[in-house]
Amino acid sequence: MAMGKYSRVDGKKSSSYGLTVTIVLVIFLCLVGAWMFTSSWSAPADSVDYSSSDTAKDVEPVTKNDLRKDEGDRDQKNFSDEKNEEKEAVTENNEVKNETEKSAEGNQVDESSGETTEAVEEKKEFDDSNGEKEKKNVKEVESESDEASQKEKTQLEESIEENKSEDGSGNEEKSEEKPEENASETEEISTEKSNKDVFPAGDQAEITKESSTRDGAWSTQLVESQNEKKVQESSKDQNSYGWKTCNVTAGPDYIPCLDNWQVIKKLPTTMHYERRHCPEESPHCLVSLPDGYKRSIKWPKSREKIWYNNVPHTKLAEIKGHQNWVKMSGEHLTFPGGGTQFKNGALHYIDFIQQSHPPIAWGNRTRVILDVGCGVASFGGFLFERDVLALSFAPKDEHEAQVQFALERGIPAMLNVMGTKRLPFPGSVFDLIHCARCRVPWHIEGGKLLLELNRALRPGGFFVWSATPVYRKNEEDSGIWKAMSELTKAMCWKLVTIKKDKLNEVGAAIYQKPTSNKCYNKRPQNEPPLCKDSDDQNAAWNVPLEACMHKVTEDSSKRGAVWPNMWPERLETAPEWLDSKEGVYGKPAQEDFTADQEKWKTIVSKSYLNGMEIDWSNVRNVMDMRAVYGGFAAALKDLKLWVMNVVPVDAPDTLPIIYERGLFGIYHDWCESFNTYPRTYDLLHADHLFSTLRKRCNLVSVMAEVDRILRPQGTFIIRDDMETIGEVEKMVKSMKWNVKVTQSKDNEGLLSIQKSWWRPAETETIKSAIA
Repeated sequence: MAMGKYSRVDGKKSSSYGLTVTIVLVIFLCLVGAWMFTSSWSAPADSVDYSSSDTAKDVEPVTKNDLRKDEGDRDQKNFSDEKNEEKEAVTENNEVKNETEKSAEGNQVDESSGETTEAVEEKKEFDDSNGEKEKKNVKEVESESDEASQKEKTQLEESIEENKSEDGSGNEEKSEEKPEENASETEEISTEKSNKDVFPAGDQAEITKESSTRDGAWSTQLVESQNEKKVQESSKDQNSYGWKTCNVTAGPDYIPCLDNWQVIKKLPTTMHYERRHCPEESPHCLVSLPDGYKRSIKWPKSREKIWYNNVPHTKLAEIKGHQNWVKMSGEHLTFPGGGTQFKNGALHYIDFIQQSHPPIAWGNRTRVILDVGCGVASFGGFLFERDVLALSFAPKDEHEAQVQFALERGIPAMLNVMGTKRLPFPGSVFDLIHCARCRVPWHIEGGKLLLELNRALRPGGFFVWSATPVYRKNEEDSGIWKAMSELTKAMCWKLVTIKKDKLNEVGAAIYQKPTSNKCYNKRPQNEPPLCKDSDDQNAAWNVPLEACMHKVTEDSSKRGAVWPNMWPERLETAPEWLDSKEGVYGKPAQEDFTADQEKWKTIVSKSYLNGMEIDWSNVRNVMDMRAVYGGFAAALKDLKLWVMNVVPVDAPDTLPIIYERGLFGIYHDWCESFNTYPRTYDLLHADHLFSTLRKRCNLVSVMAEVDRILRPQGTFIIRDDMETIGEVEKMVKSMKWNVKVTQSKDNEGLLSIQKSWWRPAETETIKSAIA
């Protein structure tokens, strides 16, 4: 209708037409110019809000990179449009043109402003959809984390198939990941110290620089809101764990897989309580502390005495005190260094064995030994003086707390029993096996138990048997000696010597395992029988015992055919039989071995020993929860400590390599409880273990087990991906542990944590552990 007022149908102009059109156009152009000026400042504001999403840490890295790329392209386009719009506005406001030119310019302005409006609307739609996508990604990550932490353990066979190539695939994933090109500078300026020593390049390459997240000079509402959300979620998570103290019959000595009375009561004989019977669901509760518990006495003083309140058991002192096992002395339990077979001290007995057969060569040819039925492990404790590592084991039997005494003293020991299943060690790994009155009936059931020692003993290795049948002539002992003589002869063991120790009035028989199959092939009878060729002597996790012998490896290119190098050369020498194998990390095994060794040397010397706030004078008992080649343990060789190397049952079987280096270890499934007493390790080390476990275990149960076996004020070092690190950090904080060191970059992280003395006030009754 406005057009009808100011124009004629016949096209003729009125007298005032020019003036009116001029005024209308000027007003119109002024309004358009003002509108363009205003919108030219609104776009950068949107851009700032949009780019602030880069700081959102809970969005996956790929999403952030894609977002930044889109932002860059869109910002460049908007900037170009804005610049053109400003230029056109200035031209239109300052130049006087004719009506046709002004109309054309007006049309141009309308078109340009239309494009700008579309860009803004597109951007708004992108922000909205991207925001929804971010929220969706965050929710998916959180739900996956919750789902993983609650997942029940799966069948072991399935987990082995699933994780068999995990280390290799994990490295491929890492090699494909690219660090963000526009990483925040605030993550790098928080410290000047380089982390190349802590996280060196190479196999399992992780973090290259130490970093910690810090807000920039100007925070944003998005960052502040997200931080507050994380704090609230963290607080909620801490409360949701609901830690309680275990209410169990064993009290502060609770061992879940050995104190399962629900199963023990149903067994035909209580002697079976010595074996593992893990509860269906691993406990989530925290084991209590003994009244008056103190920090353990430091090595080497701990070898001679420990705090009574830490292991408040006197039965062994009462029945074995006269043999110098252990005695009460005020607030201490003291250990004179004796045993049933060496009342006058372990060192004399150790020297007696070598003098009986010099080729044993303690600390040179003989480095890693197994002590069966160890008592309080004084034999192993004094073998450190001869540069020998002795892994001692005994059952949890009427000899109350014997293994607990050993571990409190700082001597390697574990709970186990010679029963119906194989010991959790590979075949042909121990240089020598020792039994001093170890109360094992080797000769019964076709020699099944002695044949298990034969499996674990290295070809050419020695079995030292110091027991009454060796030197007493009564009817019972004579009968046992005769049966043992027949059995060892049939096993082709050579009796190299029998010697008597006049000081201790005991004797020892020393046998040697053959290094070839000649004797086996010449036997008139196949008793004990040879194992089937399909029988893997290294298979040892929950494998039933069989009364058979494995053939000796005679091929020099295979493990077991050649004795390892002398100690200490063997520690840093890759075994020759690795030549034909591929390493865990994908390279030839020899290269893998060397790279792993150098990596841990660097990490330990440059970081762990100096930058982790660890008082190493208080560290004696150490466990590597996921050892590969034993590089971590080897790097600690100059310290007065020992390392239990654990190879998980679903990881590549590298435990034979660890033994070849002159170190020791064990197979274990971390979805179950470890065969040790509570509070027995000063330091636990877990390298990329928990991210594997979360696929089939409840991490809350695993952390409860970590708390059980770690001593108060002990150190827990964990290296893993950031999602796992974040979950573990929440759990340890909820247990009031002290997070002392945090390092992270490229989705990899490290935590050094100190366990506290805190125990929950509320208790939880574990029905399976009530006698």
